[in-house]
Amino acid sequence: MPNHPFPRFSLAALIAITLAACGDSQRAAAPAEPEAGADKSTSAEAVTGNSDGVAAINAARTTRESLPGKAVYERACVSCHNGAVKKAPHKDMIGLMTPEAILAVLETGVMQANAAALSPDERKQVSEYLAGAALGTVSATAIPACNAASVLDLAKPPKQRGNGMGERNNRRISKADGGIDATNAGSLKPLWSLKFPGAIRARSQPTLAGGVLFVGSHNGNVYALDPLKGCQHWAYQAGGEVRTGIAIDSWEAGDANAKPRLYFGDVLGYAYAIDAATGQQLWRVRADEHPNATITGTPAVYNGKVFVPVSSLEVSLAADPAYECCTASGSVAAYDVTNGNLLWQTFTIPEKPKVQSQNRAGTNMWGPSGATVWNAPTIDGKRNQLYIGTGENMSSPATLTSDAIFAIDMDSGKVNWTFQATPNDVWNVACDTENDHSCPPEGGPDFDFGAGTMLVTTAAGNDLVLAGQKSGFVHALDAATGALEWQREVGRGGIQGGVHFGMSADDKNVYVPITDMADGRVYTKDAKPGLHAVDIGTGEIAWYAAAPTNVCGDRPFCHPGISQAVTLAADVVIAGGMDGVLRIHKSSDGSELLNLDTTQEFTTVTGESTRGGSLGGAAAAVVQDGLVIISSGYGIYNHMPGNLLLVLSVPAS
Repeated sequence: MPNHPFPRFSLAALIAITLAACGDSQRAAAPAEPEAGADKSTSAEAVTGNSDGVAAINAARTTRESLPGKAVYERACVSCHNGAVKKAPHKDMIGLMTPEAILAVLETGVMQANAAALSPDERKQVSEYLAGAALGTVSATAIPACNAASVLDLAKPPKQRGNGMGERNNRRISKADGGIDATNAGSLKPLWSLKFPGAIRARSQPTLAGGVLFVGSHNGNVYALDPLKGCQHWAYQAGGEVRTGIAIDSWEAGDANAKPRLYFGDVLGYAYAIDAATGQQLWRVRADEHPNATITGTPAVYNGKVFVPVSSLEVSLAADPAYECCTASGSVAAYDVTNGNLLWQTFTIPEKPKVQSQNRAGTNMWGPSGATVWNAPTIDGKRNQLYIGTGENMSSPATLTSDAIFAIDMDSGKVNWTFQATPNDVWNVACDTENDHSCPPEGGPDFDFGAGTMLVTTAAGNDLVLAGQKSGFVHALDAATGALEWQREVGRGGIQGGVHFGMSADDKNVYVPITDMADGRVYTKDAKPGLHAVDIGTGEIAWYAAAPTNVCGDRPFCHPGISQAVTLAADVVIAGGMDGVLRIHKSSDGSELLNLDTTQEFTTVTGESTRGGSLGGAAAAVVQDGLVIISSGYGIYNHMPGNLLLVLSVPAS
């Protein structure tokens, strides 16, 4: 991120203050791994909100390095996690988890055998060292158990599946399935709320199916909850934070033999299939052997295959001048849904990386790298292909596949076509740190496709792939050829600008959320945060509902604009703002029907109090059977923290 006016500091220092903030999720914003659709700035002032950032960072770093678990880590763990074991994640990736989640992995999870030689105290100490926070510093009150004898109602198959609420990823649900439209959306009231145990943020999109609400969490659990009461049927512990949505098999209503599976990924790059009725693990695979691979986009399920997008957090590690940046590439992996066998994997950069140069510290610089896939695939059954968008290159040389849209054959993994929106976009976190030794000469602009693509059909019968970009542009491509049909600049764009996590669409318009948050760059164009309606056939802007600028006042980490993916329910658009306010707009003209501040205090099903924060990430509002389900509390990249799963309903008449 060039031309950033704030002081610049090392990644290690920022991670230290991030993790030290875990104990107070209502006051401390905790930036962690950079990603598409989010600010990758590493400014101390941006992190702490004041000019004392240096002292706070150094104090947090000193505190972490003095913990007794450091010696345990260096004796028992460092030999694998320093790169000697190819698939072992970097220490800073593990540190994205809470200490409770790390301890669970060591005691009952995937590292149980490896940690068996450690004493119980040593396992606790190393968990606290890696997380940079003490056990018990975040609430871990158990969710009350449900009394129901049967969990899954097979008479209620899913009405929407995956992150985009359907194969086309258009985040659209009908009045018949959703039960919400312009006549009743304004009367929605809170039904129940939940504070995720042992977590400091909420950014997984729930799924409703079989009369159960399935949702992932920062603490690494996937929960099966009663959607009307909030009680827990079961919980499954994954290896790390589950920030993806939860995909599910479909079945015919009343099929007594149906055994639907849930699919999701975790921050450590593992893909999972578990039994939807019991939470029992069916299979688990590492989607990429690169130690810093991660999964942020929700898997897509189609015709016996599950398609898993793969990204990487290596972009952060480049802030260390001694780190040999960068060797990771984005990809999509296709697995057999029944057993997790890999069917094919297509990398967005097919060339193997090699040493290209040395940085000023004398460290080897590798490339090409990057073009990671942060978003959920879109399925085109008519053409038997899927669509994904990619991020920037993390190191030179630039490739033709960064900041691009891919069409990939679903049977073979063959790339049918690509469209590159922004060439020569090469960037990593070093570009905005004090030691910028590993910043590539291109230096940005970091215009990822963080938002998933959508497949729409115009009134003229043309199938278009729509893609919103952090540049502020929306691109419309011919689904068969990838040819550009139209292109519209909707927002100003920037590292904190443009489209972050997802649009929605009907037969007439695409509804485009724009952030355009200040990011330290100097712009000649005006910011346009808020919600925009754009004609899918022509690219003309139909209306613009500007984000209010008078809500935040002096609240830290509060900003106007919409980062979270938006949902279309019949004739209303549900949009969560970076100011923590949920707004519902009429799709016809953008007028506002509901305004709900999720940062207010809520009493949860556990009897605790909690608050939401900035509404961010790909966790769009889920609408079904008269319920609206919200995840609030993004809590990273200068956004307000929080920990709130909120279920709204229309009051009974």
